[in-house]
Amino acid sequence: MSNSLALRSPVLVDRLGARNVAVSAIYIVLSIALIAGAAQIQIPMWPVPITGQTFAVLLVGASLGPIRAAIATSAYLLLAVAGLPVLAAQADGSHTTGLAVLALPTLGYLVGFIVASVALGWFAKLAWDRKVLKAVVSFLVAEVIIYACGLPVLAAFFAANGLPADAGTVFSLGLVPFIVGDLIKALLAGALLPLTWKLLNSKAS
Repeated sequence: MSNSLALRSPVLVDRLGARNVAVSAIYIVLSIALIAGAAQIQIPMWPVPITGQTFAVLLVGASLGPIRAAIATSAYLLLAVAGLPVLAAQADGSHTTGLAVLALPTLGYLVGFIVASVALGWFAKLAWDRKVLKAVVSFLVAEVIIYACGLPVLAAFFAANGLPADAGTVFSLGLVPFIVGDLIKALLAGALLPLTWKLLNSKAS
């Protein structure tokens, strides 16, 4: 398949009926709910909890395509800023909402969700979500993007609050605890998306 043809490839939700604005909006709302729900599946840690959000973002980005994924992930963050308790809870069970979200040590990761979902959407347009190896690679790239956005903001948070902000500290708190889990998420998502495409194609044939 040439790149010109691949760029016109439908993404997963297109095959599931999202061929107009109304249906696309439904999938966007469902995607926001998925990310918000996954945020509540967590192991409380400071400053970055272990949650199911990354897995949800991987699925959303690859399923929606770049534009709808950008809308869904951006809306998710905006809902938190607007006051809805959609983010992962703090260790005491409370939710950070409103403008306080912009001061969270995890803000960079949340912004990274947006960038990563757009990248995954483009990979999906290139049909990378239909083969396991390419899907896993695209998900690993997305996770690198999330950390590339999250770690500098985490370092800035530490520095602003008088905490050690050296690379060793930032990596040990903001990266190392999540490596194994994120590899598993990439492998699971990398198996799930091609399997879903295989099932859809078998039904269409």
